[in-house]
Amino acid sequence: MLLDASQSQLVLVDYQARLMPAIFEGEQVLQNAVRLAKMAALVGVPTFGTEQNPSKLGENAPALRALCQRTLPKMHFSAVEEGLGEWLRPPAPPVRGNARSLPKHLQKPQAQEERASIVIAGCEAHVCLLQTALDLLEDEFEVWVVTDACSSRTERSRDAAFDRLAGAGAELVTTEMVGFEWLRSAEHEAFRDWQALIR
Repeated sequence: MLLDASQSQLVLVDYQARLMPAIFEGEQVLQNAVRLAKMAALVGVPTFGTEQNPSKLGENAPALRALCQRTLPKMHFSAVEEGLGEWLRPPAPPVRGNARSLPKHLQKPQAQEERASIVIAGCEAHVCLLQTALDLLEDEFEVWVVTDACSSRTERSRDAAFDRLAGAGAELVTTEMVGFEWLRSAEHEAFRDWQALIR
């Protein structure tokens, strides 16, 4: 199964100013997260950020924060506990009576199409990323973890998170895999822009 941009949403977890210097390969991880967010913008994929206890850890890196439509401040390690799931799932349309008895312009609106594929990356992989991704899986989203845009303070903790996520049913991918799957073709109008991002 390939990722489909029209069915995807991007979640970027806790790339915060006071946290990133302690993260294993933190600079490269942040660069890949920014690439993902720029690619999402090119293909119309909604992008959301989270920030763990921002009063203590600071905001996400400015370049990344600017690319997110919304950023969720949180105290729980799982962003789902703080309402992320409501951001990712469209609201149910209001019930408005019997559609057959109403003129067409008064009938129930069509439900907004759900984007059920959540592409997620972040720090720390074994804490906030892991708990958010596991909760999203439990909420029946498809979860795609972008491994080269995730890390922890130690390589061992990061790798343990990937093992656990794969075992729980998450797909493990890379930044380039996501970009090329969202594009599907070298004829896509955003292909040259994507090439420039990864060179």
